[in-house]
Amino acid sequence: MAQHKASSTFHEFKLKSSEILDKVRDIIEEGNARRIIIKKGDRVLMEFPLSVGVGGTTAALLFTPHLAAIGAVVALVSDVRLVVERDAEPPTAELTTAEPGAGDASDASA
Repeated sequence: MAQHKASSTFHEFKLKSSEILDKVRDIIEEGNARRIIIKKGDRVLMEFPLSVGVGGTTAALLFTPHLAAIGAVVALVSDVRLVVERDAEPPTAELTTAEPGAGDASDASA
């Protein structure tokens, strides 16, 4: 597999072969995945990149050939794992609290 930036996270799903195609459709429609990998054991059976930001009906139409190929592979193999590469969530800013008496107008009492 190609190396990617450290800003990627991987989610792995072990599903029944009948559930894989539906899960792939859901992931494609969400539009926030970078790549989908289908594995059996340590062996990669299929791997394809996704266009980030393309979701919904447009994605379903663009990836119809991939969905057909996934359906064919999954029909022939059991015990497959679905690995989804997503962009890592940006770190959230931590809220800082002001120290008591640090010039907060609400602390002033008359």
